[in-house]
Amino acid sequence: MQTRNPILDEFAKLTTGAMGLAQAAGEEAKTAWRAQTDRIAAEMDLVRRDEFDVLKDEIAALRAEIAELKAAQKPASKPAAKASGKLATGTSTDGTQPGDAAG
Repeated sequence: MQTRNPILDEFAKLTTGAMGLAQAAGEEAKTAWRAQTDRIAAEMDLVRRDEFDVLKDEIAALRAEIAELKAAQKPASKPAAKASGKLATGTSTDGTQPGDAAG
């Protein structure tokens, strides 16, 4: 036979209410924490992840383009350097004659 104990009933209701209150307080604290961190992040002027990824892709494309331009420029600059090197040997711009082997 089961008897109803009013003290235990009241204790169960009190415990259930306290758990509900604690859960609601936890949710409220989580919401307040998120709002505070969002405000701090906005004040710090941080970049969003999607913006960062777009910029990263653009930089990679620019680096590839620069590498292609450098590769295209190197073969063209080598013959010019050889030609200018042949012209530069034995010439002087300061007006002095190079010394001979006799000294």
